[in-house]
Amino acid sequence: MTPYVADPVYLNGQFLPLAEAGVSPLDRGFLYGDGVYEVIPVYSRQAFRIDEHLKRLQATLDGIKLANPLTVDAWKSVIFKLIESAPWEDQSIYLQVTRGADDKRDHAFPPSSVTPTAFAFASPLVTTPAEVRAKGVAAITVPDLRWSRCDLKVISLLANVLARQQAVEQGCAEALLIRDGFMKEGAASNIFIVKDGVLLAPPKTQLMLPGITYDVVLELAQSHGQPLEIREISETELRSADEVWMTSSTKEILAITCLDGQAVGNGEHAGKPGPFGEQMWQWYQDFKNSVMRKG
Repeated sequence: MTPYVADPVYLNGQFLPLAEAGVSPLDRGFLYGDGVYEVIPVYSRQAFRIDEHLKRLQATLDGIKLANPLTVDAWKSVIFKLIESAPWEDQSIYLQVTRGADDKRDHAFPPSSVTPTAFAFASPLVTTPAEVRAKGVAAITVPDLRWSRCDLKVISLLANVLARQQAVEQGCAEALLIRDGFMKEGAASNIFIVKDGVLLAPPKTQLMLPGITYDVVLELAQSHGQPLEIREISETELRSADEVWMTSSTKEILAITCLDGQAVGNGEHAGKPGPFGEQMWQWYQDFKNSVMRKG
């Protein structure tokens, strides 16, 4: 076991130590990035919305025409075994399926006799430290150079990796992706803005990957009467927002307080986490403790 991956891991029907797990160098995930993945947050050893995550996994598999190697019940059995074996109460379960290893390198799909590779492991779920959340984080904007099926959770993430690395090299936490004048999402997060008391969220289209945390934020806004609009967000609106948030299972609700070197917001809240984000974070914590930790 490493500090970040628990033993055993799951690989092609077996549970074994990470050090003993291996795949062929001809695996299409290695050669082409030909595969999909899913990440399931676990709170107090309870997998959160496991059915929704497995449904998203299936949708991505369908999107790349790859047969699911396991049934829903079989996936759940794997996930529950990993959760039980890991030492952490809060975890992140990673699932990955590739098109498997043929006996040659060829762009076309291999014959149906080639078995997909299924891999899964547990790691600790680490959220944002309180001192970072209290100040917020910096982000940059970059052109969205990805393909047009960003709604598929595929492992070929090089464009996201390069965008995120560009942010890291500038001392920032995230890169916000701009396409045709509109903000789509972060390199590894969903993005919300607040303007004049209204929460704005980009719509679910093929140009963004809707996260499960994204859904939770929308549900919390609606249940608490937070004014909400789901529509495209222009780059101009992004830059003039009162608040900007990044969301994910690890970031939860995290304020972006500096964008491209400029403070986000105006007046007393400029460059600081705003009141709407603070309220949403509290609603999220209440929901996590009352719902997420119960499965």
